[in-house]
Amino acid sequence: MADRGFLPWSGRDDGPGPEHARWHSLVRGWTPGDPMTSGAVVVVGFASDEGVRRNGGRVGAVEGPAALRGALASLSDPGVPVFDAGDVVVDDGNLEGGQARLGRLVSGVLDAGGLPVVLGGGHAVAYGSYRGWARRAGWGVLNVDAHFDLRVADRATSGTPFAQMAAAEAAAGRRFEYSVAGISRANNARVLFETAERLGVSVLLDEDCSPDRAGAFATEAAASVEKLHLSIDLDALPAAVAPGVSAPAGFGIALDAVQTIVRAVVASGKLGLLEIAELNPRFDVDGRTARTAARLVDFAVRSAA
Repeated sequence: MADRGFLPWSGRDDGPGPEHARWHSLVRGWTPGDPMTSGAVVVVGFASDEGVRRNGGRVGAVEGPAALRGALASLSDPGVPVFDAGDVVVDDGNLEGGQARLGRLVSGVLDAGGLPVVLGGGHAVAYGSYRGWARRAGWGVLNVDAHFDLRVADRATSGTPFAQMAAAEAAAGRRFEYSVAGISRANNARVLFETAERLGVSVLLDEDCSPDRAGAFATEAAASVEKLHLSIDLDALPAAVAPGVSAPAGFGIALDAVQTIVRAVVASGKLGLLEIAELNPRFDVDGRTARTAARLVDFAVRSAA
């Protein structure tokens, strides 16, 4: 299947006029080269779970972007122009090709002065997003995740994106600025902690992730870079809050800690890209995970506005 362009959104309609505006009534299609208001939000979908499949996880994240749009649609006007660039679709096993296409699309959004909001999809989405900003100096990554995703493998998976970034940054002669909050000591092998230490990764464990410490951690991560790629893997949240993921968390971090991280990054003025990963609607319960993800996106966009 080819990549999908913009499809009109639908949602709750209370009447005409700006006083009734919601995401679905504001969003407009966008393709690279189109004019855009500086600071506008551009939604980009990555409809892929090939990385999850290669990693032995539960597939279904390919449906994540559509579910997230559906959950966003009826939320009220976030206060900024909203565009939608459609979906990069990976349904032929060619994850690497999809990551390259996502990178080109994200780069186009950044060149136009927009804020990319990338909706996944498995966490292999992160390397595609990275390819969109890789030629820009001064960027770093803050990942909210139960897992490091620093595995080294012969091919890309949902467990390798940040190892791929580290290798690419080293090849470019730059230090990889990577911070990750929510790491589960029980769900990451010792070799991953050793890899993180060797790479100089800043780590906040799930057991230490109170809202205050999470906010301070995010502020510190933002202070060391000019722009921040904020990646939120929904499996960092407790399974009761986010059941619709490939690998539900047995412990997880509180939603208010994640919200505090988002608030701190936005307050720094350095949010360059927002990404949601691992939404798997096949395992969601009453749309709980999609609605939570949508509120986090809306909170970030509304706070930035």
